[in-house]
Amino acid sequence: MAVVLTVLVLFLAGFLAGFILLVMGAINFDFSNSEIPPGVNQPAKLRIVHITVICTAVVGKILENIGICTQVSFVRYMQGRKTLGADPKLFIKDLWFEKVPVRIYQPKAPSASQRRGVMFFHGGGWVFGSLETHEKLCHFIARESESVVVSVGYRLAPEHKYPAAYEDCLNATQHFLQHLEHYGVDPARVIVCGDSAGGNLAAAVSQTLAGRSDFPRLRAQILIYPGLQALDFNLPSYQQNRGVPLLFRERAAFYVLQYLNGNATNLEEVLEGSHIPVDIKLNYRKWVSPDNIPEKFKVRGYKPRVLLDCTTEVFEKVKRFCEPTLCPLLAEDTIIQQLPESFILTCEYDVLRDDGLLYKKRLEDNGVRVTWYHLEDGFHGIINSFNSDWLSFPAGK
Repeated sequence: MAVVLTVLVLFLAGFLAGFILLVMGAINFDFSNSEIPPGVNQPAKLRIVHITVICTAVVGKILENIGICTQVSFVRYMQGRKTLGADPKLFIKDLWFEKVPVRIYQPKAPSASQRRGVMFFHGGGWVFGSLETHEKLCHFIARESESVVVSVGYRLAPEHKYPAAYEDCLNATQHFLQHLEHYGVDPARVIVCGDSAGGNLAAAVSQTLAGRSDFPRLRAQILIYPGLQALDFNLPSYQQNRGVPLLFRERAAFYVLQYLNGNATNLEEVLEGSHIPVDIKLNYRKWVSPDNIPEKFKVRGYKPRVLLDCTTEVFEKVKRFCEPTLCPLLAEDTIIQQLPESFILTCEYDVLRDDGLLYKKRLEDNGVRVTWYHLEDGFHGIINSFNSDWLSFPAGK
């Protein structure tokens, strides 16, 4: 018995030592491959948040390797384990809209008139995020704006590939628009809103509903550092912020490939730009080009890249990147012209910054009113920290 206990203790000690070495290795890798720009407010906090993310991923990988669960499922579990529960000012209810799970936040205080309605689509690279991860934010929006907020729990990749997430968000929005009276919402004051991948989904849903006479017209779209194209991962913001937490350039490409195909087989081609034929790139260059980015955003180490062609085999796997429901920046002018008033938030230290800048230009060029807010010290994912106690960032608030 003593021998068995000794062996068990030695095994556990060895496992623990190996685990610590793996985590420390991940942290060292993080330090050597990431960059916290001097313009970020409270850089130490960002480093702590990022190390926490890295450690969670490492533990998930260990659990996957020993057959307990997948890395993705573990990270999702850790992200969504904290829930706020009841709110004295809100009625909160989980429902299903057209087989899509939603969480509705309704102010309890009586209203003399119909309320605003907010369809909210969470971020997370189409792979992560849930009703729980953005619960604080939806609580806040519902309370502070006295709006009815519908948070959509759309299907995630890689289990559910494109267009699953888009279809869920569209179906849930259409259902809500058809039943506004039941929730006391003004048909003239419904918006779609989302952050990151959620911003992508909000833009796609807004485009689909533009010009539709069988639904109330959306009042506005609110796009918080949205990802809107997958043709060019070498725009100035991708080069300048390639190693800035919380979204590396490589991870941005990885996530959109997970959403598209359920795998990242062609990651290298996407990163170098050899996944789309030159003639198609030139066709979209009027919309997706560094030339359309204001010069002040290019001074921080941008180098123009030579256009690369691609093989037919690679393009066959990623050709749906040219569909506006996946990459809304590529929609035709006739669709863009019908879009509602728009709010776009961009962050200086974010690989997706230029997606927002390019869409802002497209909207303005087509007569759509745009309110643009740029966080000079912001980074990707900052809105999730607006109410994270000692890990909050001023720009997030």
